[in-house]
Amino acid sequence: MGRRLRDRVAVVTGAGRGIGRGIALLLAEEGAAVVVNDAGVNVDGSGGGAAPAELVVEEIRSRGGQAVANFDNVADFKAAQNIVETAVREFGRIDILVNNAGILRDRMVFNLTEDDWDAVIAVHLKGTFNCMRHAAVRMRQQKAGRIISMSSTSGLYGNTGQANYGAAKDGIAGLTRVVARELGKYGITVNAIAPAAQTRMIATIPDKARQVRVQRGVALPGQQAGELPLLRADPEDVAPFVVYLATDAARNINGQVFLVRGGVVALLNEPAPVRTIVKEGRWAPEEIAQIFPHTLGMDLVNPAPPQLPVESPPTPRR
Repeated sequence: MGRRLRDRVAVVTGAGRGIGRGIALLLAEEGAAVVVNDAGVNVDGSGGGAAPAELVVEEIRSRGGQAVANFDNVADFKAAQNIVETAVREFGRIDILVNNAGILRDRMVFNLTEDDWDAVIAVHLKGTFNCMRHAAVRMRQQKAGRIISMSSTSGLYGNTGQANYGAAKDGIAGLTRVVARELGKYGITVNAIAPAAQTRMIATIPDKARQVRVQRGVALPGQQAGELPLLRADPEDVAPFVVYLATDAARNINGQVFLVRGGVVALLNEPAPVRTIVKEGRWAPEEIAQIFPHTLGMDLVNPAPPQLPVESPPTPRR
């Protein structure tokens, strides 16, 4: 076993399978005591069971590590408090929080139901806030802590059929940047990772949707859409960077968003102006229409151009 996280206590949500499982195992291997949280639900959030979390706990203990299982739902504010308090009750403190729990209900926006929207936002965005909020109280008292949350390129760049998921994941990136500024002075760092790996959730995406996403694919910084390199991308590949962010070596890395896919780790830039037009006073619409194509609109690409002829709007009656 490693020693980088010896005497640290970690909570990993959604740790029963996939990326979360890999993170929990490596944190434990590096010496951390781990609360393995997983409600054991299906990909769409239905069902539930104790087996996924319990199996990971057994695996950690069989390797000589310390772990306990927790089955609470991160989307419930009080239940999330119990997740954090499980770490304090069992191991005396909480040093590391990894917000990984998630569900998926992919639909085009015109087919998306209110329940589909609410359920995904509740688990991803509200669940991240819930756990972060309760952990922040404890970490602020300790004047130390690491919070690492899972964002996604689906939100940062956009993916068809994932309005709910993308909105939640981009929200997590924004939440990360804000809370990093609030907690940094207390010795707490808050960062996010946009992971890409072959997981149970990815396997549910229909082949037709996959083809569309390849055609209009999410690009790594500096690449064109559709040119994401074909790399091995296992769920366990995300864990080493999470461990790094949890160590003292990363004490000054705060408020950042990273992409991790296979052997690729990329720092993603914060939104910044690319081109600007300025004039004295207020722009008139006709002025914008004249200057936009040669300035702000130069080289812009429509990610989803119309497939049918665009009809001109009807002429207003006089």
